[in-house]
Amino acid sequence: MKSTTVRRVSLSIAAVTALSGVAACSSSDSSGKGEGASGKGATHVSPIAALRTAEKSTDGADSAKVESTTTMGSLMSMTGDGALGWADGLTGNMTITYTGGTIAATMRRLGTTSMEARYLPDAYYARMGDKFAQQAGGKHWLRYGYADLAELGGSSGAYLKDQMQNTTPNQSVKLLLASGDVKKVGTEKVRGVDTTHYSGTVDVADLARKNSNLTASQLAGLKKQLTQAGVSTESVDIWVDDQNLLVKKVEKGRMSAGEYTQTAYYSDYGVKVSATEPPASDTEDFKQLMKKQGWTPGSSDTASGSGSSS
Repeated sequence: MKSTTVRRVSLSIAAVTALSGVAACSSSDSSGKGEGASGKGATHVSPIAALRTAEKSTDGADSAKVESTTTMGSLMSMTGDGALGWADGLTGNMTITYTGGTIAATMRRLGTTSMEARYLPDAYYARMGDKFAQQAGGKHWLRYGYADLAELGGSSGAYLKDQMQNTTPNQSVKLLLASGDVKKVGTEKVRGVDTTHYSGTVDVADLARKNSNLTASQLAGLKKQLTQAGVSTESVDIWVDDQNLLVKKVEKGRMSAGEYTQTAYYSDYGVKVSATEPPASDTEDFKQLMKKQGWTPGSSDTASGSGSSS
């Protein structure tokens, strides 16, 4: 494998692995019962009031099991399965499987289309296959420090860093509130669970002008994240059960890399989550690996690599 391939694969893994975690937890609005948003009472309040209660109650939830599916144009499609916690920064373990697109094709050439991702408050770790390890210093784990992601080049790196450090589990609820035209679609069953379905469309250009009941700083943060990712509009659908727990979310839109869809299911709230750093002897730091491969921050190769992945 050429050094440029190692570099591009590492950058792509950085972006899409981060995205899988964000897709999984950025919408996992969840937690205990809130005022007027549990049981039958939820049907008597406005969608905005119900979602505001759901958004606030997120602080009471610490973790959940997650199943996610992400598709992004011809770049990649993948699934994620695991458990994530957010009590004190993002933590958890996910199994990422690439099912299609150019990333999957590249991973197949490396001998595997599935990898383990571990999320810790300051970094996440991706376990690569033996073939990749042979070409990248002999170590299987790649460590991606969130601060280093900002050096990927362009807005993509800043977007990843911001998402991984600041995204909270109630992000999809905030997006719905920010849409300003959120509506209650109706009641539906999701995997046998009775839920209320809410939907809305976010127009980034109009985001700050919407009457969402979000603070100015919250709206500015959402707009910055979406703009950095190349998103102009995004549809958001969430399904909340009678205990004010998010059961499912779907986000659709277009990014720099093409059209995307992210779907996630949540269950087993409060599940124990434990994520530990991989052995140092089997871990290569992403930034150091890139330097060994001739990468410098802001180089055109870096920008193209990261830009194609976010």
